[in-house]
Amino acid sequence: MAKTAKISSPYAARIAARGHFRTLRLDTPFQPRIDALMKRNDWYDWGGYRAANSLWDEELEYFAIRSQAALFDISPMVKYGIEGPDAEAFLNRVTLRNVSKLKPGRVHYTAWCDDEGHVLDDGTLFRLSDERFRLCCQERHLPWLLDSAIGYDVSVAEQTEAIAGLALQGPTSFAILRAAGFAGIERLKVFDLADFEHQNGTVTISRTGFTGDLGYELFVSAELALSLWDRLMEAGRLHGIRAIGYTALNRARLEAGLIVANADFSTAEHALRADRVRMPDEIGLGFMVDLEKGHFNGRRAIEIARKNKKLRHILVGLEIEGNIPADHAIVYHRGKKEVGLVSAAGWSPLAKRNIAIASLARPFGDTVTDDLWVEIYALRELKYEKLMKRAKVVPRPFIKLDRRTANPPADF
Repeated sequence: MAKTAKISSPYAARIAARGHFRTLRLDTPFQPRIDALMKRNDWYDWGGYRAANSLWDEELEYFAIRSQAALFDISPMVKYGIEGPDAEAFLNRVTLRNVSKLKPGRVHYTAWCDDEGHVLDDGTLFRLSDERFRLCCQERHLPWLLDSAIGYDVSVAEQTEAIAGLALQGPTSFAILRAAGFAGIERLKVFDLADFEHQNGTVTISRTGFTGDLGYELFVSAELALSLWDRLMEAGRLHGIRAIGYTALNRARLEAGLIVANADFSTAEHALRADRVRMPDEIGLGFMVDLEKGHFNGRRAIEIARKNKKLRHILVGLEIEGNIPADHAIVYHRGKKEVGLVSAAGWSPLAKRNIAIASLARPFGDTVTDDLWVEIYALRELKYEKLMKRAKVVPRPFIKLDRRTANPPADF
């Protein structure tokens, strides 16, 4: 008699009950609420988690960010707890910015490199206290962080599953947090963070986000996730709160000129070809490099590349004629010489412009910015047509909203 395989995973058991197997995806602590709101069955894989591309209407989800308040599940974002007497020295050693300038109760955007000065990832560093930090990023780096921590009195632990996260973004986000009873939320300035009471625990709220709008990120232990969701949704009922997926968030981040690892640049650990890796100056992160502090990963290589003018690429914002998005379009100089590639593109409803982020080979996009073109293939009546459209290098962000930095924010 044939033996029946034992299913030890609850996810495998759930799928087997349907009569077939599929690739398993983890659920976030907010999954029951998101599943209840999902109208489109439009999912994608975010670091092994089942995440929503769009829940109901990607266009209206985008406008929820810009005119109301949008709630987005950021629990799959990789999170590391780093603490100990040497936590500051350790983070100063592995990241580009000067961590000693980051005060408790503050957040900064940073990046880290390998020894050759190539970017491994970018992310946000939260200083929770003198000796406690939380590092949030796109990719997983635990072995590298543990190896780098040898010789430091510091502990490094992954907290991705233990800590649930939400992004609350949009003009009414402050009003919702106030209505939810988070007393003192008006004191948070951009990149501030503070702990607030929630049930029998705490929620850490930072004035950060990935939309270029007024917004906050909330972190809570996984067991308190659903009650936090319910608290926000009830408080936001009269303030236009809506749950959204990544497609809408991605459009907002493009308008804000923000980059995504392994989308707008290849991280050093994922690049298969030597010419695909990037140094901080090549992806617009050169401002992070603090040469006034002590040694850090990649410092010598970055200094040499700057001194010898060996930086080969530049990441630029483009404004493109017409209104057809130039997704993954090739960029040409004078319509003939291939000089780069568009990594993110779309029509901006707020800026009323056709915008893009592109990686170009220097000197194009740097000292040579005239006569640039993009090659777009547009589907028209079941046939692709090649369109050559003019492109102009423009500053990022493509939009700048005063409400993002207003103190205190407007209360609706």
